[in-house]
Amino acid sequence: MKTAIVCGAGGFIGGHLVKRLKQEGYWVRGVDLKNNEYSSSIADEFILGDLRDPVVCLNLFDRKINEVYQLAADMGGAGYIFSGNHDADVMHNSALCNINMIKCSQNFGVDKIFYSSSACMYPEYNQLDPDNPKCSEDSAYPAAPDSEYGWEKLFSERLYMSYQRNYNLQVRIARFHNIFGPEGTWDGGKEKAPAALCRKIAKAKDGEAIEIWGDGNQTRSFLYIDECIEGIRKLMNSEFSGPVNLGSEEMVSINQFVDMIAKIANKRILKNHIEGPLGVRGRNSDNALIFEKLKWKPSQSLEIGLANTYFWIQDQIFSNK
Repeated sequence: MKTAIVCGAGGFIGGHLVKRLKQEGYWVRGVDLKNNEYSSSIADEFILGDLRDPVVCLNLFDRKINEVYQLAADMGGAGYIFSGNHDADVMHNSALCNINMIKCSQNFGVDKIFYSSSACMYPEYNQLDPDNPKCSEDSAYPAAPDSEYGWEKLFSERLYMSYQRNYNLQVRIARFHNIFGPEGTWDGGKEKAPAALCRKIAKAKDGEAIEIWGDGNQTRSFLYIDECIEGIRKLMNSEFSGPVNLGSEEMVSINQFVDMIAKIANKRILKNHIEGPLGVRGRNSDNALIFEKLKWKPSQSLEIGLANTYFWIQDQIFSNK
């Protein structure tokens, strides 16, 4: 039986990853600062622990561990990342988690370690045109991320690749592009755009307006959680280290995205554009490399995953009343 540690197992992607690994027959140890808000972990062991503490990390390796999945990070949506109020914590906390876990993985002879990077590490200067963003893997340098979150992700990518070069530790790195789906944070300030917009529309009456940050012409691509987990597993089972984009090429403007959710909700929703943190003007996953190396691409349309997410959030809102 293969063994795995999932760091960030109490979070959105980590929680789904634990389920997938258990389905594949792994023995799984999850670790996080918190339990999952929306479902009980099915990990064989779940450790409530702070990966900033090297002792906590050391204690995770009391048996042979084949694979480590390092998804733990101090992060959130645009309201958290781009306000500037959390920059020191974002960089300090995430960097410590990565430094501790990569060192332990090397010391204890882990077979492979996966690191979840982010499309936020791409240069802002390539993402000023909402209709033609450039996010191919080879466009990462000269580096100029638009947030400290992106800079930390770029630093940690280089940290992991250095360990691969110097210690022959097998590393796999994926740059996530806006992962969304059920059991993701949908309120409280750390939610991302898909969940925030689903929440606003679920709470709105037919014909009401919702607030949208900016003019709504900023573009993004969004990847459903099941697709993300499949991509992670394909990368880990391959001989390709990355970094590689893990996202969708179905780019939409935020205005178009709102209209898609409104159609799913069967509501007429108006848009009230206000000032707010935005990030780059355009971002879209370039999937040429991942298709070349892994023959992977998303298997379903954005609308299918969005419907699953909208109705899950709607149930959360009205079941909690």
